[in-house]
Amino acid sequence: MATQITSSQPFDLQQAVSDRRPVGLWRLMPGYRLRYVGAALALGVAALMKAGTYLLLRFFIDRYLVAEAARPSLLPLAVAFVGLAVFEAVFTFVSGRLAAETAEGIALRLRTYVYDHLQRLTFRYHDEAQTGELISRATSDVDSIRRFFADQAIGFGRIALLFLVNLGALAVLNVRLAGLSVVVVPIILIISTFFFRRVGEMYEAYQEQEATLSTTLQENLSGVRVVKAFARQQFEMDKFEGDNWEKYQRGRAFIRMHSLFWPLTDVLLSLQLLTGYYVAARMAIAGTITVGTYLAYAGLLIWLIFPMRNLGRMIVQMSTGLVSYGRVMEIVRATREALHAGRGRADETVEGHVVFDSVSFAYEDEAPVLHDISFEVAPGQTVALLGSTGSGKTTLVNLLPRFYDYTSGHITLDGVDLNQFAPSFLRRQIGIVEQEPFLFSRSIRDNISYGLEGQVAQDAVEEAAKAAAIHDVVMTFPQGYDTLVGEKGVTLSGGQKQRVAIARTLLKDPRILILDDATSSVDTQTEAAIRQALDRLMAGRTNFVIAHRVQSVMNADLILVLDHGRIVQRGTHASLLAEDGLYRRIYNIQAQVEVELEKDIAGAAD
Repeated sequence: MATQITSSQPFDLQQAVSDRRPVGLWRLMPGYRLRYVGAALALGVAALMKAGTYLLLRFFIDRYLVAEAARPSLLPLAVAFVGLAVFEAVFTFVSGRLAAETAEGIALRLRTYVYDHLQRLTFRYHDEAQTGELISRATSDVDSIRRFFADQAIGFGRIALLFLVNLGALAVLNVRLAGLSVVVVPIILIISTFFFRRVGEMYEAYQEQEATLSTTLQENLSGVRVVKAFARQQFEMDKFEGDNWEKYQRGRAFIRMHSLFWPLTDVLLSLQLLTGYYVAARMAIAGTITVGTYLAYAGLLIWLIFPMRNLGRMIVQMSTGLVSYGRVMEIVRATREALHAGRGRADETVEGHVVFDSVSFAYEDEAPVLHDISFEVAPGQTVALLGSTGSGKTTLVNLLPRFYDYTSGHITLDGVDLNQFAPSFLRRQIGIVEQEPFLFSRSIRDNISYGLEGQVAQDAVEEAAKAAAIHDVVMTFPQGYDTLVGEKGVTLSGGQKQRVAIARTLLKDPRILILDDATSSVDTQTEAAIRQALDRLMAGRTNFVIAHRVQSVMNADLILVLDHGRIVQRGTHASLLAEDGLYRRIYNIQAQVEVELEKDIAGAAD
């Protein structure tokens, strides 16, 4: 749905950024521009009806109430008053409806666009961005933009039209009074500009703190089990209270600045109103203007002062919408990942011949993580990566689906440089079971079939589940494969989540399989069952297995031992055991631990 909206309609903010064109608010409105112009024109007609009512009032007073000559019939005049009121109401309604439809349509499209855009950003972007911050910008800030179009922008247009139309009507009544009535306008504009800048700065700080608070809340809810396990509820509460208090302080400063605007403008505009009434009254007493002109002026002056008073308020409020717009545009300006740029058709497959040739990699502005990595894996072979935490194992396999692009050297797939393949194509060919599996808040069936498009046969889902040694467990649940797993699979144990993730990858049937310590969360018996299934189903694929236990990699065709981003040993299990190196030390340590564990178990049994 997201792709359809952004591609089928002329709405591509990313294209505007890449073309170095200014990404103005007008760019948000394709398909709604005529409606919004219509809303503005309807406001203009309503303003004319309002001014016409007061001009008609002057005619009524001068010709009917104070005139000594014969008075014409009141019926046409009454119809005119009613007609003006009806037209004003109708066009005001039309303007509000068109503006509301425009605002909701823009918000709908922009939210969808931002969501789609976030999914297309690079892994590096998401490594640095905070989830709470992104959620705040995609929801709260987009809603502020919606209010900008629904209330503030159209309200500014209404104020400007009321001011211009009523000023013109005042000029028709008396040019001198019209000039007198706008004396304070330059002062109001100067004050409004000052507050516009200050309020904008304060609102941006407020929104940033709201994002911080959202991040704190999101992390706490995601890690609620850890919080409870370590009895850190009070610590988390204190942290939340600190962030919440900072949000309160910034919000109070924002409201103070916002509320300070009203006394200043009210005093000036009240003086303007009283001065205008006084001068007009003196002119009416002196006979310079008629009574009808005075009363019409009194009414029109209110509708001239009212727009000026609300002009400042609207300018101040518009600053919040523009701040939110800028925050959303910061996301839009982030460079998308070129998912489909490169070779690789949808119906094409790869053999799985992978060659690393002097490959090095460094995260942005950081020291290199991988140094001069070279090895070769033939189709159907399994390469195992072993090493301590932080040795670069996961980073190495993340280069294969182009989550990151290597900084030097070459990686080839079937003899073609990896960077020539489209990332979307590579990811269709590669299946990954991560160290920390992620499950969606959906049924077990939906999670297993997640990697495939369209309807997946139940037999295929069950076959993958059996291969991952999770089928028997699923069948013990009352709802079987329709069982909802809860957020992040919280209702399943760690081993069960891991096996569901393995089943999901196996159902995808990739040519290259990456198991990132995939059996770390299962017991020895379950691991043995999974290994038997994997040995059968991994045949014919190129397999990368990351593990911390030597027992998990002993059958690999090639074992790479990594330390601080470098390959320090390579070979088979037998050849590496024969060497005096890191692999044998790891093996001896783990073997000793198992021996001690067996002694403890035997002692407990006795």
